[in-house]
Amino acid sequence: MENLIIYAVPAFLIWGIYAGSRGWKERRARRIQRQELAAGLTEPSSLHPVIDLNQCIGCGACVKACPESNVLGIIRRKAELIGPTHCIGHGACKAACPVDAITLVFGTEKRGMDIPFIKPDFETNVPGIFIAGELGGMGLIRNAVTQGKQALNSISARKYGRNGNGKLLDVVIIGAGPAGFSASLAAKELKLNAVTVEQETLGGTVSHYPRGKIVMTAPVVLPIYGKAIFHETTKEALLKFWEEVERKTQVKINYRERVEGIVRKQSHFEVKTTKKTYPTRNVLLAIGRRGTPRKLGVPGEESSKVVYRLIDPEQYRGKHVLVVGGGDSALEAALSISEESGTTVALSYRSEAFSRAKQKNRDKVDAASKKGRLKVLLSSNVKSIEEKQVHIEHNGTIGTLRNDAVIVCAGGILPTGFLKEIGITVETKYGTV
Repeated sequence: MENLIIYAVPAFLIWGIYAGSRGWKERRARRIQRQELAAGLTEPSSLHPVIDLNQCIGCGACVKACPESNVLGIIRRKAELIGPTHCIGHGACKAACPVDAITLVFGTEKRGMDIPFIKPDFETNVPGIFIAGELGGMGLIRNAVTQGKQALNSISARKYGRNGNGKLLDVVIIGAGPAGFSASLAAKELKLNAVTVEQETLGGTVSHYPRGKIVMTAPVVLPIYGKAIFHETTKEALLKFWEEVERKTQVKINYRERVEGIVRKQSHFEVKTTKKTYPTRNVLLAIGRRGTPRKLGVPGEESSKVVYRLIDPEQYRGKHVLVVGGGDSALEAALSISEESGTTVALSYRSEAFSRAKQKNRDKVDAASKKGRLKVLLSSNVKSIEEKQVHIEHNGTIGTLRNDAVIVCAGGILPTGFLKEIGITVETKYGTV
């Protein structure tokens, strides 16, 4: 009996600690879920998990694997998506699930998402044309880097006979953002005959992020170079690192060269740019999703004071600025400008909540608003833009703000026309794979 007590007491204590911890975690998960629902933050903006509750065993592996602490939780011994808008499309939850109860999907029943058709090996419905990174719906830099490398592995694995004239490239890589740069390094590592063209500079979309924006928080593995450790790394630091990798590896990228068309020939493609035409067996599109900036379509938008991305907050010092949009780029632009001396900044968004922005940015906006550094206008729409003022409808009433500059951060229109022109199918996903 004494032996039974000796073993039972520790077991009971361990069970009590476990049960208490589980109860605390569930209460926290329910609290986050209630807060998100009350704020209207229910629509994920990118790739996100759907959980089959019939298969889920409630082990919590997905919760532990998620790099964000408020996306998944265990409720009633089942995993649930408690903070949909915080999901960054990492996909670690699916990989961690031991019973394959998680499916990663794009869009929801309410909010569709346009995605080009892509096979598991990153090839589109057009044989020989591949897509990696943001264009395929994968906005996370680390995932885009991985996809660029994987796409080149898929291309390299294909066996080709000797071509007649010996002038065909193995691949033309279009874009030198995270996916394109990684693919360029992989092409060199795999000894493929490749050309990379970039219409602007190294970094692609990343190079246009606001000054000081945190872009990397975890390690990443680059072909040739190896593992790179990042902790709260800014845009500037990441671009400087990529430039160092470019120099050390001597990978060649043709900058200031824009693609004008891709034409299918009998056995290959011809990629026509502003400088040259490249005959190639394969094409990798790593061009991002922005395409043409999404405009407001209001009178006065053609004014030179209206721009569609923030380059340097300092240029707005001492001015009256309106930022339009509800995603991370809009919130980060408004915050960075509000820190400049003498500025007044208003942030206008058409919806009732910043459902597409990270919690960290939403918290910073709330703090700046309470301090009077930032005027937040939710449920508002710009009606017209004039030389020294803007007219905004807010909660059914049209008001006027003094204004020297307007920054529209409403995202971009997927280059659907370009994709369809070369034969790629674009699908609108409503909560499907």
